[in-house]
Amino acid sequence: MTRRATAADTVPDLATLTLGVEEEYLLLDPDSGRNLPVADQVLAALRGSAREQSRQEFRHSMVEMVTPVCADLGELRAHLVALRRSAGEAATAAGARLVAVGATPLAEPHRTVPDKPRYHAMSRRYGPVAHDPAVCGCHVHVGLPDRELAVQVCNHLRVWLPVVQAITTNSPLHDGQDTGHASWRSMQLERWPSIGPTPYFDSAADYDRTVDELIAAGIMLDAAMVYWYARPSVAYPTVEVRVGDVCPTVDDAVLVAGLVRALVATTAADVRAGARAPGIRDCLVAAAHWRAAHDGLDGELIDLRAGGTRPAWALVDELLATVTPALARHGDLEYVIDQLARLRSEGTGATRQRRVLERTGDLRAVIDDLVARTAAG
Repeated sequence: MTRRATAADTVPDLATLTLGVEEEYLLLDPDSGRNLPVADQVLAALRGSAREQSRQEFRHSMVEMVTPVCADLGELRAHLVALRRSAGEAATAAGARLVAVGATPLAEPHRTVPDKPRYHAMSRRYGPVAHDPAVCGCHVHVGLPDRELAVQVCNHLRVWLPVVQAITTNSPLHDGQDTGHASWRSMQLERWPSIGPTPYFDSAADYDRTVDELIAAGIMLDAAMVYWYARPSVAYPTVEVRVGDVCPTVDDAVLVAGLVRALVATTAADVRAGARAPGIRDCLVAAAHWRAAHDGLDGELIDLRAGGTRPAWALVDELLATVTPALARHGDLEYVIDQLARLRSEGTGATRQRRVLERTGDLRAVIDDLVARTAAG
């Protein structure tokens, strides 16, 4: 769960924001379906640019691949396809299967952390929480060089991120059972003290002051452990949205990236126009994220702007309407509309897993389907 950003160094205006994506994957045993601790072998097997775009993660059964800075969704998609292909081949060479799934579906017997001082420090500080079964996310970075603006954008994103989270739900299974949650990854991560909805901040100075206080209190080791669902980067001029499970397919991931970039562009324009973010109580924001993790898109979500619950797809439609001008400016509108239509028909990753399990009664069939979806595209 180390922090690595990948978006633009400079942005001339809000019409053409750059973006990048980080994807985390599980390495599963082809026979048992359990997590396989072969990340070092997989990373060693990568070659060329794929090796440079890989990262060691907090679990021996995980790898992360990071796209370069991209200008458009077509470019982003091509990079994700290539990275998944390279990582999949390296996983096969190491005797594992590369799987884009949000949480460990069966079991992870090997839970020691990689031999790095930072990981050992996290293990000492957080105890058994640091040794929970592996979880995998999709992090979208959008270039935004004005840090004061980035903090205000994160304030505005609070009302929409539960909808983004619902779109990405891809971890209903854990310990061989359906958890009843569309994103069990979200439930696991709540045990970490520095993960959750982004608090509301008056300014970048307010943000920095709060982070310093949390570090002083021992909640975080350093500023890189700010794992809120949206945050300004520590080292790069980006807004990072890290609320979602890793997506099962490339097109799912590109859809989410397109929506997030459009949300950042839309809310940044609102901030520059003088609009203030709604002052939603933190407990309601947290409740909206719990509901998103539980229902995904198959039930209802909390409408943080109007109050109450509404059908999930009604809020997806409103999200699309809100960001349509930004999507059009970036040339993403047709693609996003098409992919949302596909998602409405096929369901989220969580829905697809449950359908396979209901049809076959076999968890191995679910993993086989996930492997195929991870490699497709």
